[in-house]
Amino acid sequence: MPNLFTLVLQIAVIVALCRIVGSLFRLFHQPRVVGEMFAGIFLGPSLLGWLAPGLSAYLFPPASLGFLNALSQVGVVIFMFLVGLGINPKELKHHGHAAVLTSHVSITAPFVLAAFLSLYLYPKLSDDSVAFTSFALFMGAAMSITAFPVLARILTERDLLGSRLGTVAIACAAVDDVTGWCILAYIVLLIRSAHSGNPIWLTIGGLIGFALLMIYGMRRLLGRFETIYERRGALSENVLALMLLLVLSSALLTEWLGLHLLFGAFLTGAIMPKEQKFVRYIMDRFETITITLLLPLFFAFTGLRTNIGLVKGPEMWLYCGLIILVATVGKLGGSMIASWLTGMPVREAAGLGTLMNTRGLMELVILNIGLDIKVISPALFSMMVLMALFTTFMTSPVLEMICPDRILRAKVASVAAETPMPSMTLESTNGSAA
Repeated sequence: MPNLFTLVLQIAVIVALCRIVGSLFRLFHQPRVVGEMFAGIFLGPSLLGWLAPGLSAYLFPPASLGFLNALSQVGVVIFMFLVGLGINPKELKHHGHAAVLTSHVSITAPFVLAAFLSLYLYPKLSDDSVAFTSFALFMGAAMSITAFPVLARILTERDLLGSRLGTVAIACAAVDDVTGWCILAYIVLLIRSAHSGNPIWLTIGGLIGFALLMIYGMRRLLGRFETIYERRGALSENVLALMLLLVLSSALLTEWLGLHLLFGAFLTGAIMPKEQKFVRYIMDRFETITITLLLPLFFAFTGLRTNIGLVKGPEMWLYCGLIILVATVGKLGGSMIASWLTGMPVREAAGLGTLMNTRGLMELVILNIGLDIKVISPALFSMMVLMALFTTFMTSPVLEMICPDRILRAKVASVAAETPMPSMTLESTNGSAA
Protein backbone atom coordinates (compact mmCIF):
# COMPACT_ATOMS: atom_id res chain seq x y z
CA MET A 1 0.00 0.00 0.00
CA PRO A 2 1.24 3.50 -0.76
CA ASN A 3 2.17 5.83 2.08
CA LEU A 4 -0.47 8.49 1.44
CA PHE A 5 1.29 11.09 3.58
CA THR A 6 4.48 10.71 1.53
CA LEU A 7 2.59 10.77 -1.77
CA VAL A 8 0.60 13.90 -0.91
CA LEU A 9 3.75 15.58 0.42
CA GLN A 10 5.56 14.78 -2.83
CA ILE A 11 2.72 16.23 -4.90
CA ALA A 12 2.59 19.40 -2.78
CA VAL A 13 6.36 19.96 -3.00
CA ILE A 14 6.45 19.30 -6.75
CA VAL A 15 3.51 21.58 -7.59
CA ALA A 16 4.82 24.39 -5.38
CA LEU A 17 8.36 24.25 -6.74
CA CYS A 18 7.20 24.02 -10.36
CA ARG A 19 4.99 27.08 -9.99
CA ILE A 20 7.74 29.08 -8.25
CA VAL A 21 10.50 28.17 -10.70
CA GLY A 22 8.12 28.56 -13.65
CA SER A 23 7.25 32.09 -12.49
CA LEU A 24 10.94 32.96 -12.06
CA PHE A 25 11.67 31.80 -15.60
CA ARG A 26 8.85 34.01 -16.89
CA LEU A 27 10.87 36.98 -15.64
CA PHE A 28 13.53 35.98 -18.18
CA HIS A 29 10.94 35.83 -20.98
CA GLN A 30 10.86 32.03 -20.93
CA PRO A 31 7.62 29.99 -21.12
CA ARG A 32 6.61 28.66 -17.72
CA VAL A 33 7.10 25.08 -18.92
CA VAL A 34 10.84 25.65 -19.29
CA GLY A 35 11.08 26.56 -15.62
CA GLU A 36 8.96 23.54 -14.69
CA MET A 37 11.29 21.26 -16.65
CA PHE A 38 14.26 22.65 -14.72
CA ALA A 39 12.34 22.34 -11.43
CA GLY A 40 11.96 18.63 -12.09
CA ILE A 41 15.72 18.30 -12.51
CA PHE A 42 16.30 20.27 -9.30
CA LEU A 43 14.30 17.70 -7.32
CA GLY A 44 16.36 14.76 -8.54
CA PRO A 45 19.83 13.44 -7.70
CA SER A 46 21.39 16.12 -9.90
CA LEU A 47 20.72 18.83 -7.29
CA LEU A 48 18.57 17.96 -4.25
CA GLY A 49 20.03 14.46 -3.97
CA TRP A 50 23.51 15.98 -4.18
CA LEU A 51 23.00 18.92 -1.80
CA ALA A 52 20.68 17.25 0.73
CA PRO A 53 20.67 13.46 0.29
CA GLY A 54 18.83 12.94 3.58
CA LEU A 55 15.98 15.25 2.60
CA SER A 56 15.86 13.70 -0.87
CA ALA A 57 15.61 10.19 0.60
CA TYR A 58 12.80 11.35 2.92
CA LEU A 59 10.80 13.07 0.18
CA PHE A 60 11.34 10.48 -2.55
CA PRO A 61 12.00 7.04 -1.05
CA PRO A 62 12.46 4.46 -3.84
CA ALA A 63 9.40 2.48 -2.74
CA SER A 64 7.15 5.50 -3.43
CA LEU A 65 8.30 6.26 -6.96
CA GLY A 66 6.05 3.68 -8.59
CA PHE A 67 2.95 5.52 -7.41
CA LEU A 68 4.36 8.88 -8.47
CA ASN A 69 5.16 7.45 -11.90
CA ALA A 70 1.64 6.01 -12.27
CA LEU A 71 0.04 9.40 -11.60
CA SER A 72 2.43 11.16 -13.95
CA GLN A 73 1.69 8.66 -16.74
CA VAL A 74 -2.04 9.34 -16.45
CA GLY A 75 -1.24 13.01 -16.97
CA VAL A 76 0.93 12.30 -20.00
CA VAL A 77 -1.78 10.09 -21.55
CA ILE A 78 -4.31 12.94 -21.30
CA PHE A 79 -1.73 15.43 -22.49
CA MET A 80 -0.95 13.34 -25.58
CA PHE A 81 -4.67 13.29 -26.36
CA LEU A 82 -4.63 17.10 -26.20
CA VAL A 83 -1.52 17.22 -28.40
CA GLY A 84 -3.25 15.06 -31.01
CA LEU A 85 -6.37 17.19 -30.70
CA GLY A 86 -4.39 20.35 -31.37
CA ILE A 87 -2.60 19.00 -34.45
CA ASN A 88 -4.26 19.52 -37.81
CA PRO A 89 -1.84 18.34 -40.55
CA LYS A 90 -4.25 19.56 -43.25
CA GLU A 91 -3.26 23.10 -42.34
CA LEU A 92 0.10 22.46 -43.98
CA LYS A 93 -1.39 22.96 -47.42
CA HIS A 94 -2.30 26.55 -46.52
CA HIS A 95 1.30 27.55 -45.97
CA GLY A 96 2.85 26.73 -49.30
CA HIS A 97 6.11 25.31 -50.54
CA ALA A 98 8.20 26.79 -47.72
CA ALA A 99 6.33 24.81 -45.08
CA VAL A 100 6.39 21.57 -47.07
CA LEU A 101 10.13 21.65 -47.79
CA THR A 102 11.10 22.96 -44.36
CA SER A 103 9.08 20.34 -42.51
CA HIS A 104 10.71 17.54 -44.51
CA VAL A 105 14.23 18.88 -44.12
CA SER A 106 13.75 19.67 -40.41
CA ILE A 107 13.06 15.98 -39.85
CA THR A 108 15.54 14.49 -42.30
CA ALA A 109 18.62 16.60 -41.45
CA PRO A 110 18.73 15.93 -37.67
CA PHE A 111 17.71 12.31 -38.23
CA VAL A 112 20.59 11.64 -40.65
CA LEU A 113 23.14 13.50 -38.51
CA ALA A 114 21.98 11.61 -35.41
CA ALA A 115 22.38 8.31 -37.27
CA PHE A 116 25.97 9.21 -38.13
CA LEU A 117 26.62 10.32 -34.55
CA SER A 118 25.27 6.94 -33.41
CA LEU A 119 28.14 5.22 -35.22
CA TYR A 120 30.47 7.01 -32.81
CA LEU A 121 28.35 6.84 -29.64
CA TYR A 122 27.00 3.29 -29.86
CA PRO A 123 30.20 1.44 -28.88
CA LYS A 124 30.80 3.96 -26.06
CA LEU A 125 27.33 4.41 -24.56
CA SER A 126 25.53 1.19 -25.44
CA ASP A 127 26.13 -2.57 -25.62
CA ASP A 128 25.05 -5.73 -27.42
CA SER A 129 21.73 -5.87 -25.56
CA VAL A 130 20.55 -3.08 -27.88
CA ALA A 131 20.72 -3.51 -31.65
CA PHE A 132 22.56 -0.72 -33.42
CA THR A 133 19.59 -0.19 -35.75
CA SER A 134 17.26 0.41 -32.81
CA PHE A 135 19.79 2.71 -31.14
CA ALA A 136 20.35 4.80 -34.29
CA LEU A 137 16.64 5.03 -35.12
CA PHE A 138 15.82 6.16 -31.60
CA MET A 139 18.54 8.81 -31.61
CA GLY A 140 17.25 10.09 -34.94
CA ALA A 141 13.66 10.27 -33.76
CA ALA A 142 14.62 11.95 -30.47
CA MET A 143 16.61 14.66 -32.25
CA SER A 144 13.92 15.25 -34.91
CA ILE A 145 11.07 16.19 -32.58
CA THR A 146 9.76 19.75 -32.15
CA ALA A 147 7.57 20.75 -29.20
CA PHE A 148 5.01 22.85 -31.03
CA PRO A 149 3.06 23.96 -27.89
CA VAL A 150 6.19 25.67 -26.49
CA LEU A 151 6.86 27.10 -29.93
CA ALA A 152 3.29 28.38 -30.13
CA ARG A 153 3.54 29.92 -26.66
CA ILE A 154 6.65 31.86 -27.65
CA LEU A 155 4.91 33.14 -30.78
CA THR A 156 1.81 34.08 -28.78
CA GLU A 157 3.83 36.10 -26.26
CA ARG A 158 5.61 37.90 -29.10
CA ASP A 159 2.38 38.54 -31.02
CA LEU A 160 3.75 36.75 -34.08
CA LEU A 161 1.01 34.21 -34.77
CA GLY A 162 -0.10 36.03 -37.91
CA SER A 163 3.37 36.47 -39.35
CA ARG A 164 4.79 34.31 -42.11
CA LEU A 165 7.34 33.03 -39.61
CA GLY A 166 4.60 32.05 -37.16
CA THR A 167 2.31 30.29 -39.62
CA VAL A 168 5.11 28.31 -41.28
CA ALA A 169 6.65 27.36 -37.91
CA ILE A 170 3.34 26.07 -36.53
CA ALA A 171 2.62 24.02 -39.65
CA CYS A 172 6.11 22.51 -39.74
CA ALA A 173 6.11 21.69 -36.03
CA ALA A 174 2.77 19.88 -36.32
CA VAL A 175 4.03 17.73 -39.19
CA ASP A 176 7.31 17.08 -37.35
CA ASP A 177 5.45 15.79 -34.30
CA VAL A 178 3.25 13.44 -36.31
CA THR A 179 6.22 12.09 -38.28
CA GLY A 180 8.42 11.78 -35.20
CA TRP A 181 5.80 9.79 -33.34
CA CYS A 182 5.29 7.48 -36.33
CA ILE A 183 9.04 6.77 -36.36
CA LEU A 184 9.05 6.23 -32.61
CA ALA A 185 6.10 3.84 -32.90
CA TYR A 186 8.10 1.71 -35.32
CA ILE A 187 11.10 1.66 -32.95
CA VAL A 188 9.01 0.67 -29.93
CA LEU A 189 7.28 -2.02 -31.95
CA LEU A 190 10.61 -3.34 -33.23
CA ILE A 191 12.15 -3.59 -29.76
CA ARG A 192 9.10 -4.92 -27.92
CA SER A 193 8.42 -7.58 -30.57
CA ALA A 194 11.96 -8.90 -30.12
CA HIS A 195 11.18 -9.60 -26.44
CA SER A 196 7.64 -10.85 -26.99
CA GLY A 197 6.41 -14.33 -27.69
CA ASN A 198 4.05 -13.06 -30.38
CA PRO A 199 5.29 -12.94 -34.00
CA ILE A 200 5.85 -9.41 -35.28
CA TRP A 201 3.45 -9.87 -38.21
CA LEU A 202 0.63 -10.53 -35.74
CA THR A 203 1.43 -7.37 -33.80
CA ILE A 204 1.71 -5.26 -36.96
CA GLY A 205 -1.54 -6.71 -38.30
CA GLY A 206 -3.31 -5.91 -35.05
CA LEU A 207 -2.02 -2.33 -35.06
CA ILE A 208 -3.01 -1.79 -38.70
CA GLY A 209 -6.48 -3.13 -37.94
CA PHE A 210 -6.73 -0.89 -34.89
CA ALA A 211 -5.61 2.19 -36.88
CA LEU A 212 -8.14 1.49 -39.65
CA LEU A 213 -10.90 0.99 -37.09
CA MET A 214 -10.03 4.32 -35.45
CA ILE A 215 -9.73 6.30 -38.68
CA TYR A 216 -12.72 4.89 -40.56
CA GLY A 217 -14.96 3.72 -37.73
CA MET A 218 -14.28 5.61 -34.53
CA ARG A 219 -13.93 8.96 -36.31
CA ARG A 220 -17.67 8.91 -37.01
CA LEU A 221 -18.45 8.37 -33.33
CA LEU A 222 -16.04 11.13 -32.35
CA GLY A 223 -17.77 13.40 -34.86
CA ARG A 224 -20.95 12.98 -32.83
CA PHE A 225 -19.29 14.89 -30.00
CA GLU A 226 -18.95 17.93 -32.25
CA THR A 227 -22.57 17.57 -33.39
CA ILE A 228 -23.78 17.54 -29.79
CA TYR A 229 -21.61 20.57 -29.00
CA GLU A 230 -22.96 22.53 -32.00
CA ARG A 231 -26.54 21.70 -31.02
CA ARG A 232 -26.28 22.44 -27.28
CA GLY A 233 -23.27 24.74 -27.02
CA ALA A 234 -21.77 22.47 -24.37
CA LEU A 235 -21.11 18.82 -23.52
CA SER A 236 -22.56 17.14 -20.44
CA GLU A 237 -20.41 15.44 -17.84
CA ASN A 238 -21.58 12.06 -19.15
CA VAL A 239 -20.46 12.91 -22.66
CA LEU A 240 -17.07 14.13 -21.44
CA ALA A 241 -16.72 10.96 -19.37
CA LEU A 242 -17.45 8.89 -22.49
CA MET A 243 -14.79 10.84 -24.40
CA LEU A 244 -12.27 10.18 -21.64
CA LEU A 245 -13.17 6.48 -21.61
CA LEU A 246 -12.53 6.30 -25.36
CA VAL A 247 -9.12 7.92 -24.87
CA LEU A 248 -8.17 5.49 -22.11
CA SER A 249 -9.51 2.49 -24.05
CA SER A 250 -7.51 3.47 -27.11
CA ALA A 251 -4.40 3.87 -24.94
CA LEU A 252 -4.93 0.45 -23.37
CA LEU A 253 -5.39 -1.20 -26.76
CA THR A 254 -2.10 0.13 -28.13
CA GLU A 255 -0.35 -1.00 -24.96
CA TRP A 256 -1.94 -4.46 -25.24
CA LEU A 257 -0.94 -4.67 -28.92
CA GLY A 258 2.69 -4.12 -27.94
CA LEU A 259 3.11 -0.42 -28.76
CA HIS A 260 2.66 2.10 -25.93
CA LEU A 261 -0.17 3.77 -24.06
CA LEU A 262 0.66 7.20 -25.43
CA PHE A 263 0.19 6.29 -29.09
CA GLY A 264 -3.46 5.33 -28.62
CA ALA A 265 -4.20 8.55 -26.77
CA PHE A 266 -2.39 10.60 -29.43
CA LEU A 267 -4.28 8.90 -32.28
CA THR A 268 -7.63 9.51 -30.61
CA GLY A 269 -6.86 13.21 -30.38
CA ALA A 270 -5.54 13.34 -33.94
CA ILE A 271 -8.79 12.00 -35.46
CA MET A 272 -11.07 14.21 -33.37
CA PRO A 273 -13.00 16.97 -35.18
CA LYS A 274 -10.90 20.10 -35.60
CA GLU A 275 -13.47 22.90 -35.50
CA GLN A 276 -11.77 25.66 -33.55
CA LYS A 277 -14.44 26.41 -30.92
CA PHE A 278 -15.01 22.71 -30.26
CA VAL A 279 -11.29 22.05 -29.78
CA ARG A 280 -10.97 25.03 -27.46
CA TYR A 281 -13.93 23.81 -25.42
CA ILE A 282 -12.46 20.32 -24.97
CA MET A 283 -9.07 21.71 -24.00
CA ASP A 284 -10.64 24.02 -21.46
CA ARG A 285 -12.23 20.99 -19.79
CA PHE A 286 -9.13 18.79 -19.69
CA GLU A 287 -5.98 20.85 -19.69
CA THR A 288 -6.11 22.77 -16.39
CA ILE A 289 -5.76 19.83 -14.01
CA THR A 290 -3.42 18.07 -16.45
CA ILE A 291 -1.06 21.00 -16.81
CA THR A 292 -1.09 22.35 -13.27
CA LEU A 293 -1.04 19.05 -11.36
CA LEU A 294 -0.21 15.94 -13.40
CA LEU A 295 2.49 17.18 -15.80
CA PRO A 296 4.65 18.63 -12.97
CA LEU A 297 4.66 15.10 -11.53
CA PHE A 298 6.06 13.89 -14.84
CA PHE A 299 8.76 16.58 -14.77
CA ALA A 300 9.70 15.52 -11.25
CA PHE A 301 9.77 11.82 -12.12
CA THR A 302 11.96 12.61 -15.14
CA GLY A 303 14.24 14.64 -12.86
CA LEU A 304 14.47 11.73 -10.42
CA ARG A 305 15.65 9.53 -13.31
CA THR A 306 18.15 12.13 -14.50
CA ASN A 307 21.54 12.03 -12.81
CA ILE A 308 23.95 14.57 -14.25
CA GLY A 309 26.57 13.01 -12.00
CA LEU A 310 26.68 10.12 -14.49
CA VAL A 311 28.10 12.56 -17.04
CA LYS A 312 31.54 12.71 -15.49
CA GLY A 313 34.94 13.28 -16.96
CA PRO A 314 35.97 15.22 -20.07
CA GLU A 315 35.10 12.32 -22.37
CA MET A 316 31.48 12.04 -21.18
CA TRP A 317 30.99 15.79 -21.42
CA LEU A 318 32.42 15.64 -24.94
CA TYR A 319 29.70 13.13 -25.87
CA CYS A 320 27.09 15.40 -24.31
CA GLY A 321 28.44 18.41 -26.21
CA LEU A 322 28.35 16.46 -29.47
CA ILE A 323 24.73 15.50 -28.87
CA ILE A 324 23.74 19.12 -28.27
CA LEU A 325 25.76 20.29 -31.28
CA VAL A 326 24.35 17.70 -33.68
CA ALA A 327 20.79 18.26 -32.46
CA THR A 328 21.11 22.03 -32.90
CA VAL A 329 22.93 21.99 -36.24
CA GLY A 330 20.55 19.42 -37.69
CA LYS A 331 17.32 21.05 -36.58
CA LEU A 332 18.19 24.75 -36.59
CA GLY A 333 20.58 24.61 -39.53
CA GLY A 334 18.48 22.28 -41.66
CA SER A 335 15.28 24.30 -41.14
CA MET A 336 17.06 27.58 -41.79
CA ILE A 337 18.67 26.48 -45.06
CA ALA A 338 15.49 24.86 -46.37
CA SER A 339 13.32 27.92 -45.67
CA TRP A 340 15.98 30.25 -47.10
CA LEU A 341 16.06 28.22 -50.32
CA THR A 342 12.31 28.69 -50.69
CA GLY A 343 12.74 32.48 -50.69
CA MET A 344 12.32 33.38 -47.02
CA PRO A 345 14.65 36.22 -45.94
CA VAL A 346 17.76 35.10 -44.09
CA ARG A 347 16.72 36.69 -40.80
CA GLU A 348 13.28 35.05 -40.82
CA ALA A 349 14.79 31.74 -41.98
CA ALA A 350 17.17 31.81 -39.01
CA GLY A 351 14.24 32.61 -36.71
CA LEU A 352 12.29 29.66 -38.11
CA GLY A 353 15.26 27.35 -37.53
CA THR A 354 15.52 28.59 -33.94
CA LEU A 355 11.84 27.90 -33.30
CA MET A 356 12.04 24.43 -34.84
CA ASN A 357 14.92 23.61 -32.49
CA THR A 358 12.54 23.82 -29.50
CA ARG A 359 11.98 20.38 -27.93
CA GLY A 360 10.34 20.81 -24.53
CA LEU A 361 8.13 18.18 -22.89
CA MET A 362 7.71 16.19 -26.11
CA GLU A 363 11.41 15.34 -25.96
CA LEU A 364 11.17 14.26 -22.32
CA VAL A 365 8.25 11.98 -23.16
CA ILE A 366 10.25 10.29 -25.92
CA LEU A 367 13.35 9.96 -23.73
CA ASN A 368 11.36 8.32 -20.93
CA ILE A 369 9.97 5.81 -23.42
CA GLY A 370 13.52 5.11 -24.61
CA LEU A 371 14.70 4.51 -21.06
CA ASP A 372 11.70 2.30 -20.29
CA ILE A 373 12.34 0.03 -23.29
CA LYS A 374 16.08 0.10 -22.47
CA VAL A 375 17.21 1.41 -25.85
CA ILE A 376 19.27 4.09 -24.07
CA SER A 377 21.28 3.91 -20.85
CA PRO A 378 20.73 6.14 -17.78
CA ALA A 379 23.89 8.10 -18.67
CA LEU A 380 22.74 8.74 -22.26
CA PHE A 381 19.26 9.56 -20.95
CA SER A 382 20.78 12.27 -18.74
CA MET A 383 22.76 13.68 -21.68
CA MET A 384 19.65 13.79 -23.87
CA VAL A 385 17.68 15.51 -21.10
CA LEU A 386 20.40 18.18 -20.93
CA MET A 387 20.10 18.56 -24.70
CA ALA A 388 16.32 19.02 -24.39
CA LEU A 389 16.77 21.66 -21.68
CA PHE A 390 19.49 23.51 -23.58
CA THR A 391 17.70 23.64 -26.94
CA THR A 392 14.42 24.70 -25.31
CA PHE A 393 16.00 27.37 -23.11
CA MET A 394 17.98 28.90 -25.97
CA THR A 395 14.94 29.49 -28.19
CA SER A 396 13.63 32.75 -26.71
CA PRO A 397 16.95 34.64 -26.33
CA VAL A 398 18.31 33.49 -29.69
CA LEU A 399 15.04 34.37 -31.45
CA GLU A 400 15.10 37.85 -29.93
CA MET A 401 18.72 38.30 -31.00
CA ILE A 402 18.15 37.10 -34.58
CA CYS A 403 14.64 38.41 -35.15
CA PRO A 404 13.77 41.33 -32.86
CA ASP A 405 10.04 41.75 -32.33
CA ARG A 406 9.97 45.18 -33.97
CA ILE A 407 11.10 43.66 -37.28
CA LEU A 408 8.83 40.65 -37.29
CA ARG A 409 5.71 42.51 -36.20
CA ALA A 410 6.14 44.77 -39.19
CA LYS A 411 5.78 41.71 -41.43
CA VAL A 412 2.57 40.24 -40.05
CA ALA A 413 0.91 38.54 -42.98
CA SER A 414 -2.69 38.65 -44.05
CA VAL A 415 -2.91 34.90 -43.42
CA ALA A 416 -3.37 35.48 -39.68
CA ALA A 417 -6.99 34.41 -39.98
CA GLU A 418 -5.82 31.08 -41.35
CA THR A 419 -3.50 30.33 -38.39
CA PRO A 420 -4.31 26.90 -36.89
CA MET A 421 -5.21 28.27 -33.47
CA PRO A 422 -6.25 24.96 -31.86
CA SER A 423 -2.69 23.72 -32.03
CA MET A 424 -1.59 26.72 -30.00
CA THR A 425 -3.95 26.42 -27.10
CA LEU A 426 -2.11 23.92 -24.94
CA GLU A 427 -0.25 26.74 -23.29
CA SER A 428 -2.35 29.76 -24.10
CA THR A 429 -4.52 29.40 -20.99
CA ASN A 430 -2.08 28.34 -18.32
CA GLY A 431 1.25 29.00 -19.95
CA SER A 432 2.62 25.64 -18.88
CA ALA A 433 2.20 22.97 -21.51
CA ALA A 434 4.99 21.44 -23.48
